[in-house]
Amino acid sequence: MKSGVGVELDNLSIRFGDFTAVRNASVKIEEGKFFSFLGPSGCGKTTILRTVSGFQEPSEGVVRIGGQDVAGMGPNKRPTALIFQNLALFPLMKVWENIAFALEVKGVSKTERRKRADELLELIALSGQGDKLVDELSGGQKQRVAVARALAAEPQVLLLDEPLSNLDKKLRVTMRQELLALQRKLGITTIFVTHDQEEAMTTADRMAVLDGGILQQVGAPAELFDFPANRFVAGFVGTTNLLDGVLSLDGTESMRFDAEGVGPLRLPRRADTPPPGRVSISFRPHVVQLQDAAAPREPSLLWLAGTVEAAEFLGETTRYRVRVGTVALTADQPHFGGTPQFTDGTPVAVGVAPSQLRYLPC
Repeated sequence: MKSGVGVELDNLSIRFGDFTAVRNASVKIEEGKFFSFLGPSGCGKTTILRTVSGFQEPSEGVVRIGGQDVAGMGPNKRPTALIFQNLALFPLMKVWENIAFALEVKGVSKTERRKRADELLELIALSGQGDKLVDELSGGQKQRVAVARALAAEPQVLLLDEPLSNLDKKLRVTMRQELLALQRKLGITTIFVTHDQEEAMTTADRMAVLDGGILQQVGAPAELFDFPANRFVAGFVGTTNLLDGVLSLDGTESMRFDAEGVGPLRLPRRADTPPPGRVSISFRPHVVQLQDAAAPREPSLLWLAGTVEAAEFLGETTRYRVRVGTVALTADQPHFGGTPQFTDGTPVAVGVAPSQLRYLPC
């Protein structure tokens, strides 16, 4: 297996008539890394994947693979392999014949094709399954066969177009772990397209969030989760609470934030505090501390008075919807056996460490 090569999108735009599917996208994907494009349906992520693979030509900009501009180079000439969402396996062919199909097209002998297919079957832990028909396999086994078929021609870039979306939740988790382990073993550059933020965050070395054909933010999963660039990223990469309002000066070491529907809050000044004006404040549900309204309060936290409106027991956590003023906040509290839950209508104190607040453009 050849090692992976880097992929670069340079000011890439893709239009279909008057519709712009991707606008001025620039990103560098390092060789041998697992990179994910994350976004809702119709955001342009699959269009980017098809452009990298050669099935779609850019309207503007450049795609470079291994430092080479691949404009005008067809899919069969590029060092890439694309796995489609529906896998596109041939049901009337044996498993080994599916894996070796690309080699047959290239004129490789049957003996050599079978040898290569058996090597790949061993790699994907399906040794001895080569003479079965595809329809005799489980969903997860079919997924592995699709990966093996993509690897048969020894590509340097593996492209995955939501390949796990048709699997059940438990199998998706298993398959994404297997994909990542295989990618690490082979060192092949992998570009993974998904609308599932959990899939992207658990596999990607780096990821890009797309919305409306525009790259919103690129970085490591933890960076995007902890320091989102805007409201869209904050809400799409995980769950968040958002407060809109006006920030103003309040002494030399603090700021006043007049939160819509909540009221004035006093916040410490930080290096990343924006200038006075309209802003949004974001904070994740798991950083929220809930306690009985009458209990003593940790003075280092920002406290709000709220009322529990609903609770969802999720096993490891309980997710509460808490009404603070006219705003509904989400608070995730760890569950310990025997610990009673807050019931609907319970007055609570809502605490957040100021260090966990993120300022975003409003």
